Amino acid sequence: MQEKKLSIITLSYNTRDLTLQCLESIKQIGQRQDCEIFIVDNNSSDDSVPAIKKSYPWVRLIENKENLGFARANNQAIRLAQGQYILLLNSDTENIDNGIEKTLEYLEQNPQLDVVTCRVELADGNLDWACHRGFPTPWASFCYYAKLEKLFPKSRLFSKYHLTYQSLSEPHEIDTPSGCFYLVRKSTIDRVGLLDQDYFFFGEDVDWSYRIKQTGGKIYYYPEAKIIHYKGVSSGIKKETAEKTKASAEIKRKSVNYFYDAMKIFYTKHYKNKYLFVVNWLVYAGIAIKRKMSLRKLSV
Repeated sequence: MQEKKLSIITLSYNTRDLTLQCLESIKQIGQRQDCEIFIVDNNSSDDSVPAIKKSYPWVRLIENKENLGFARANNQAIRLAQGQYILLLNSDTENIDNGIEKTLEYLEQNPQLDVVTCRVELADGNLDWACHRGFPTPWASFCYYAKLEKLFPKSRLFSKYHLTYQSLSEPHEIDTPSGCFYLVRKSTIDRVGLLDQDYFFFGEDVDWSYRIKQTGGKIYYYPEAKIIHYKGVSSGIKKETAEKTKASAEIKRKSVNYFYDAMKIFYTKHYKNKYLFVVNWLVYAGIAIKRKMSLRKLSV
């Protein structure tokens, strides 16, 4: 099979209209001979699959019989992908002003980089800070949840969680982008491995970035390109898209639990053995308290 330049992988789960909008925004890319687009559907019940087949028959569609989660479903397509570059792209995103093409060009022109993300904007035009993060060390996490990052956004000491001291108008190194737009070299995946399937939903992107960095890899934020992210429609737990989501109460509860499960998994894998017992106890207690608070909000 002929090698491609770019493989775009999009996970679909009950986001029919947004998935179709996303595909429309990347249609010109997908129909190029050197590119391919995968849609991995996690057993959607909203007629996503027939709609995709009808409107975009050239898409490589994988139909799962159950919801496999983010990591397992994306890994299915990564194993089949022929691209030199792999882009994980959420179904609730929209490519604007050739954002994907510009980001790909930047990564091609900088062979020392392993991963590049563009500027990911929310529907209101503000930055989706998930695309511009540091790793969630105990200190960085404490400063974020204690609002110290918000009080001192230009402080390197207090703003490690979202790296708010960095200039958002210039390309620079970050620790991890969001999995909603994650452009990575296939050779990097061959070096560090696939997404960790211990995570079901949330956390996979941070874990992947951590492993890439552990091998000396470089991850960059490139603000000259951008996309729009209609965040949280599938999970139903993000205030930015509370009015658009069709997620049931059960899906919302599961999403909250997946979110805090991911925190616990990441910390246990990468930080637990580096800190004293008392720090570990405080971290796990903090995760448990935040989980209870978030679940309680859903019931109000």
